[in-house]
Amino acid sequence: MTVRLMQPAATPVAVSPGKNEDRPRLTCAFVNNMPDGAFDATERQFLDLLDGAGTDVIDVRRYTMPRVPRGGAVAAKIAAQYSPTAAIRQDPPDLLIVTGSNPVEPRLEDEPYWDDMVDLLTWSSEHVPSMLLSCLSAHAALTIFDGVERERLPSKCTGVFPQLVDVTHPLGAGLEPEIILPHSRTSTVPQEALRQAGYQIVIQSEGVGWSVAAREVARSNVILVQGHPEYDPSSLLREYHRDARRYVCRERDDIPRLPLHCVAPGDWGGLEKLHRAIIGDQRDPALLEAYPFDEVGARATWPWHEVAKTLYTNWLVDITKRSDRSDAR
Repeated sequence: MTVRLMQPAATPVAVSPGKNEDRPRLTCAFVNNMPDGAFDATERQFLDLLDGAGTDVIDVRRYTMPRVPRGGAVAAKIAAQYSPTAAIRQDPPDLLIVTGSNPVEPRLEDEPYWDDMVDLLTWSSEHVPSMLLSCLSAHAALTIFDGVERERLPSKCTGVFPQLVDVTHPLGAGLEPEIILPHSRTSTVPQEALRQAGYQIVIQSEGVGWSVAAREVARSNVILVQGHPEYDPSSLLREYHRDARRYVCRERDDIPRLPLHCVAPGDWGGLEKLHRAIIGDQRDPALLEAYPFDEVGARATWPWHEVAKTLYTNWLVDITKRSDRSDAR
């Protein structure tokens, strides 16, 4: 898939060489709700997956919800390259991706952008052929479409975990029956609640619950992704660094969770030693300054990368087939 990023005014701003004249096979609205510290990385991760999923051209316009708090640098980027989500209605896309976001309130309905989320997903269910909703946005969809509330976990679920795949589902085509995927979240929705609401669970784990589920909502094929196939090799380590820094700097008192399998095997022992010191009697910022996070992150492995690319390829192939069948009618 050749991704072309489009300005709010629909002017191409980034294209793969030699593809400027190609007509898009699909159009995608990408809604980035991540906080400033992860905003750019999240854009890159999702768009890289789209770019690696096939050979057709896809035009992507970027949007964000105005009520998500922003600092100066990200606000300037949004002003230049992003549009508010209300603008999606002016040119309905074939696909919608909504990222996760930083949970601030215990209840989703109390998040500052909740009304925007309700408007976006409700409208999209009638006008967008397929949606892929990540993490908190997936939980929001379950509340909006199905009246299912998320549940707070006793502790953060973070790490890389084994998963089972329903290879008979179009999203599971070409995947091995057993895979691994990252998770990073503080809430969940039980698998049985999804099944009762009519979702097919495509990827799941007894240990950490479901990763990917799907069902038709109104006129849209809705893909819920509770895991994080888009993560790059060092994403979990960067999250741990952020959480640990907040802890040692006494910005928060909840103990950080060490993500399972977030580094290369040879680096795990040293990271565990650091973690024990942090949560023991050495709540000292100097511990983090002395640890080579960049070097360790550069050595982290990426065993779920092909899984993620296959998952996104399957999604795009499926929506293209649906579109072709619709055109034939």
